[in-house]
Amino acid sequence: MSDFRQLEVRHIHRETPSAVSVEFNVPEALQPSFSFKAGQYITIKTTLNGEEVRRAYSLCTTPKENQLKVAIKEVVDGTFSTYANRELTEGTLLEVHPPEGKFVYTPSSHKGNVALFAAGSGITPIMSILKTALDYGNTVALLYGNKSVEETIFYDELIALAEKYPNFYLKFIYSQARAENALAGRIDGTSVNYVVKNQLRDVDFSHHYICGPEAMIELVSDTLVSNGVAKDSIHFELFTASTETNAEAEAVSGKTTISITVDDEYFTFDMDASETILDAALKQKIDAPYSCQGGICSSCICRVTEGKAVMEKNQILTDTELADGMILACQAHPTTATIAIDFDDI
Repeated sequence: MSDFRQLEVRHIHRETPSAVSVEFNVPEALQPSFSFKAGQYITIKTTLNGEEVRRAYSLCTTPKENQLKVAIKEVVDGTFSTYANRELTEGTLLEVHPPEGKFVYTPSSHKGNVALFAAGSGITPIMSILKTALDYGNTVALLYGNKSVEETIFYDELIALAEKYPNFYLKFIYSQARAENALAGRIDGTSVNYVVKNQLRDVDFSHHYICGPEAMIELVSDTLVSNGVAKDSIHFELFTASTETNAEAEAVSGKTTISITVDDEYFTFDMDASETILDAALKQKIDAPYSCQGGICSSCICRVTEGKAVMEKNQILTDTELADGMILACQAHPTTATIAIDFDDI
């Protein structure tokens, strides 16, 4: 994954007691490489406590803002998130991979009004999407769940946007606090229907974007579908890995001879089929692309050109992509005596 570039941290802003936003300085020569679509993410790489750490964080700015900025919420036992919130300083140099990701909003291909649903730090790609959609004159609705006002990332900016744009409907929902004009509890079928069937019943939403935990995504999606929303208009991104795994993948065993193509280099070696393809590649010191290693980003997408593989879980690849041989290397186990993987042909 040789596309990493060293970027300087330009500015750090404390968003909540447990989250910061981090903006990078992108030199003019690198700006074409770091152009992005609303909803995409970057992968940050550094060394902490003697070990390489890679983490994917969604961009929270719009392509027109000319800012490369992410928000990072500190999580319990989180290696990089703790570092970012407690130790990272302006002027620090970090390795950053150019933007990527399939959870995107483009005004030319996603025309029409947009309904957004976010929980916690799931607001980061949603923030980029909503500002882009508003900039193009679309009606935008956001249902945003948090514990409290104090833990609401981008609270002040969202309030300012609601005051600026009459076509922006904003509704907060808090699980551990009460606030004026906010709903109480968590995002559920009732709160979703309150927005799309009650408050905005006369608005025809063409696209629906959801970002947060798996259970919340499934609940919102099911509620929308039950209201007659077409499945292909619902786009989602997980912020935590799924707890469900494929029993077939867990039962894989034996040896496989694997061939890997990455960055125009070719490698062949034997691996245990019980290992994921990504883990096996990294053991061989192959610079395969990856970030989250949990099946929730798309950095490690590759193509099976010979043989077969089975994945532990998949919330990203479509049926068409699966039929074309695409897999997530961090989730895939080979099921044939030989297999060929191409990270370049995607």
